Amino acid sequence: MTMKSLLTSASLALLIAGASASAQAQIAVGHLADYSGGTSDVGTPYGQGVVDTFAWINKNGGIGGKQVNLDSNDYGYQVPRAIALYKKWSGGEKVSAIMGWGTADTEALTGFLAQDKIPDISGSYSAALTDPTGAGGKAKPAPYNFFYGPSYSDALRAELTWAAEDWKAKGKSGKPKYVHMGANHPYPNAPKAAGEAIAAELGFEVLPPLVFALSPGDYSAQCLSLKSSGANYAYLGNTAASNISVMKACKAAGVDIQFMSNVWGMDENAAKAASDAADGVIFPLRTAVGWGGNAPGMKIVQEISKISDPTGKIYRPVHYIAAICTSLYMKEAIEWAAKNGGTSGENVAKGFYQKKDWVPAGMEGVCNPSTWTDKDHRPTTKVDLYRSKVSGSTDGDLNDLMAKGTIKLEKVKTVDLPRKPEWHGW
Repeated sequence: MTMKSLLTSASLALLIAGASASAQAQIAVGHLADYSGGTSDVGTPYGQGVVDTFAWINKNGGIGGKQVNLDSNDYGYQVPRAIALYKKWSGGEKVSAIMGWGTADTEALTGFLAQDKIPDISGSYSAALTDPTGAGGKAKPAPYNFFYGPSYSDALRAELTWAAEDWKAKGKSGKPKYVHMGANHPYPNAPKAAGEAIAAELGFEVLPPLVFALSPGDYSAQCLSLKSSGANYAYLGNTAASNISVMKACKAAGVDIQFMSNVWGMDENAAKAASDAADGVIFPLRTAVGWGGNAPGMKIVQEISKISDPTGKIYRPVHYIAAICTSLYMKEAIEWAAKNGGTSGENVAKGFYQKKDWVPAGMEGVCNPSTWTDKDHRPTTKVDLYRSKVSGSTDGDLNDLMAKGTIKLEKVKTVDLPRKPEWHGW
């Protein structure tokens, strides 16, 4: 072998060793995003928020001096694709954690996560993910599942608590009628039983549920059924895109009803798209403020936003900001693990239990305080309810519409629910 070929081989070996060392010096995190599937309308801003936050973390020194290797994938809201990606992340060079997304895929992965000891902080807020031990008896143990914000069930309990008060405040007599609406799918169905149970307790007449698909469509038939049923309060369990179709169809059909939506069912983009049909919808907000809100933590939110929008001109909906909070909780859990024995999934999960009323550093006034314990993964049972207000034409730029107050998100009430043991996991 010539000296030249020896040097070439040595250089190649050094490159391979360097690449291997570089890979070892990184913290691997899996990321499931929906940019093209049934929930892409809200999955897109949320996924962008996750990507931007981890890019910002890396730009500012990473975690414990290591860069985060975020393996971001659009899985199209398809459970088989999520499982295939999980197999990749749980084998070979195992990821330290997963930034998850949907209810169907998160619930399908729960057992695998526990077996492989990989924490997953998801975009699903299904109450079935909140019981780490299974002691509550309502759900299977989910020791490695986390999320930020109230569960779908607790958010709906809060909305129905508000609705019962609203009915009385309006001086109405008799029993108000309540109906659950959404696709026949794990995500819209997640809080259905919990909602119907508390509705009955609060004195509502519970009507049979009305099914409509996760995709936009013609839902005139559902609106006519709603009208003939005499329903007073309806919960929209889908994401905003299909909810918009329902709200518009019901407005056209002259349905007089108070809509309430889940956390993914209403946002600023939906208010713009649905226009006056979205006026008055009640929905929960996970963060303490929206885009442009006055809070110390908005400085970091704006820095993160500039990762993908250096101009600073793009309006970021509520889901983008919630993604930032979620990502920063994960960052600090990994940070704790790095200082306490290494960034194995098991250690990262322990990182979530280290603080009470936890707000990520620098995010004061944006991320609502959260507490996870090894017995209870409900981060909060406090629910901030907002009302969308639309007071004119929604043509034009969203920044302008929000600045002018044509579209507003108004805080209605904070419902501080009791942390009932019988509600754990349900």
